Amino acid sequence: MSDTLHLLRERGQSLWLDQVSRELLTDGALAYYIRVLGVSGLTSNPTLFEHALGHGCAYDDDIVRLARHGDTVEALFFRLALQDLRAAADELQPSFEESGGLDGWASLAVSPLLAHNAARTIQAAAALHDAANRDNLFIQIPGTAVGMEAVEESIFAGIPVNVTLLFSSEHYLAASRAYARGIERRLIAGLSPRVACVTSLFVSRWDPVVKRRLPLGPQQRLGLAMAKRTYRAHVELLASPRWQALASAGARPQRLLWASSGGNDSAAADTFYIQSLMAPGTISAIPEATLLALAEHGELGPPLPGDGGDAEIVIAEFKRAGLDDGVVAARLQRDETDAYADSWHALMLHMAPRLVPRLFSRTTLNK
Repeated sequence: MSDTLHLLRERGQSLWLDQVSRELLTDGALAYYIRVLGVSGLTSNPTLFEHALGHGCAYDDDIVRLARHGDTVEALFFRLALQDLRAAADELQPSFEESGGLDGWASLAVSPLLAHNAARTIQAAAALHDAANRDNLFIQIPGTAVGMEAVEESIFAGIPVNVTLLFSSEHYLAASRAYARGIERRLIAGLSPRVACVTSLFVSRWDPVVKRRLPLGPQQRLGLAMAKRTYRAHVELLASPRWQALASAGARPQRLLWASSGGNDSAAADTFYIQSLMAPGTISAIPEATLLALAEHGELGPPLPGDGGDAEIVIAEFKRAGLDDGVVAARLQRDETDAYADSWHALMLHMAPRLVPRLFSRTTLNK
């Protein structure tokens, strides 16, 4: 393990891989990253799966074999995805056991087409959790306003949840309240409060907004400021009486995960965000290229300040220039939700021609 990766672990930050493919699991790459580079978790999303299934032929044999079940294209996809995520969870099981369930997680998203349907998201989360049959597999639920209802109900049902598509401290706090409500209901019902949850804040998605609209220095400044503000909210939440009461009852803190931290600016360091977002107790989920760059030449900056540092000064500067962070955060969430849905449709279309003819029909695609 490089000195940088070793220092990252010493400072209490977990490193998860934001990547999934059949090759990653079968050629030993994930096992290597876990054993040598200290990776202790894995996340996925529809765009990553669309790339994995849309390029190459690693899944072709399984698609043909599983198509005999007569499933819809979507059901067939989840069979394939669960194969991958179960394998990843098994690779991560030692980390899960050694950390007492803090690390060692794989993560699978519900269909992004359900982002605005709470009832169906709740049903899908329960079905995927049961089908996965792994204690260390998160079900990813989008942090939309409707999604928060599904987060609460899923936590109450004892399903580990990764709340995704969060872009601001307000989004983060909404997810944290949904988690707390689910745990409080479990306590009232006499159930264990130990249900794991992470909240995934998307950081670099702010970069293109700044680049397009405001020439206010390096475009990462606003994304980093939003992350600092969210970390302050996280620290304050853990110190709040409400959370302290839950912790005293045995609940575990909801962990804050830095997502979309690979960066979108070719002029910036390829490890900029992971170097800038070091904070104990948090998780950095990064793509394979960023992981390798970090191991090769990355250097860590100072830990994030618990008081948010200069976050409010930077955000106020952008507000004076005409950028309303609340409005933009809401738009980013909508845009990313739509982008995941687009990837989902592309994924279904990539898979459909590989199925036996009786499954390849407009009716099947639209189910």
